[in-house]
Amino acid sequence: MQAEKVFVAFTEVEPGRHRDYNTWHQLDHRPENLALPGVIWGERWVRSPDCAKVSSGDDDSLTSSHYVTLYWFRAPVEAAWAQWLDLGARSYQWGRRPELPYVKRPFGKPFVPVRGYVHPRVLVSADVLPLRPNRGVHITISDVSGGTVAVEELFEWYNEVRIPDWLSCPGVAGAWTLVSEEEFRGHRPGQPSPTSTRATVLFFDEDPVDVVAEIEARTADWAKSGRDRDVAKLERIRFASPLRSIVPWQWDWFD
Repeated sequence: MQAEKVFVAFTEVEPGRHRDYNTWHQLDHRPENLALPGVIWGERWVRSPDCAKVSSGDDDSLTSSHYVTLYWFRAPVEAAWAQWLDLGARSYQWGRRPELPYVKRPFGKPFVPVRGYVHPRVLVSADVLPLRPNRGVHITISDVSGGTVAVEELFEWYNEVRIPDWLSCPGVAGAWTLVSEEEFRGHRPGQPSPTSTRATVLFFDEDPVDVVAEIEARTADWAKSGRDRDVAKLERIRFASPLRSIVPWQWDWFD
């Protein structure tokens, strides 16, 4: 796949309009986007009521959202991004944006895919993981800040400890870490920014609520083994929640 950009978007929908929104997005908007030559893949998941019950985060604009969408773009990314934006403008001119009166989009940002991980049983590469069918995901949006050395140590811990821990849980197929495109380029030429917005996406083969319960059950043991660490001073968790895969025409979560 070798994606060079990922667009992450959150959407909140007015009560009573979820079927309208899903009809438009899944049967009109998403197919048009997937047909673009620069789009590798795009998928949207629902934060159903049972997922919301086991979610966390201190950003109310995100924790009130119902859906999260990821689009993955291939090189040359500038052309792919321009085509995608052009489609958005054209669909408005076509009169095919019926969702505008009843949706809010509190978050939409381009990210750089930093690293992908897969469990050995999955067989496909990390590049292919987003295209592989899933039963849901867990998405974390966090703001990381601090001294450059301390933040690098935090990233090392995620790479060598925390994400391998997650991969050891039944039902976790793999993961991707993403960093805000603007902040990835650094606050100075050639230097990484010590402040960044990051997205961590876990891909599930099993029911997302059940997998999250298993992860939480193991967290205490990870802490006792010394494999955990205090990240509260470096990382602000804005949003952390499981989300379910969306099956066409099965849109009754909020009825």
